[in-house]
Amino acid sequence: QVQLVESGGGLVQAGGSLRLSCAASGISFSVNYMRWYHQAPGKQRELVAAISSRRTTSYADSVKGRFTISRDNAKNTLYLQMNSLKPEDTGVYYCNTEVGPYSYWGQGTQVTVSS
Repeated sequence: QVQLVESGGGLVQAGGSLRLSCAASGISFSVNYMRWYHQAPGKQRELVAAISSRRTTSYADSVKGRFTISRDNAKNTLYLQMNSLKPEDTGVYYCNTEVGPYSYWGQGTQVTVSS
């Protein structure tokens, strides 16, 4: 079955960096469109970055220039490099993909940015 497992979250001071990972299994990872979402406390989940199978990337305005999404198809792993972190980046980060009509999510990884 499809599994997405995020890791790499933690507590960091404002201005710091973190690198999130999402290990995928049960999918043809290299052809899948992959996304990172952010859910801040008390708010809806929002798309922050996406990457196509051809490594075309897109970003939410709030993270442009600070976050970088990438993928390693040999390792079936999605990454999110987060630099210049701000307190408003705090929340749970989820990776996501779709296979046919189904949408799959990981369990999320918590990121806390202290001011």
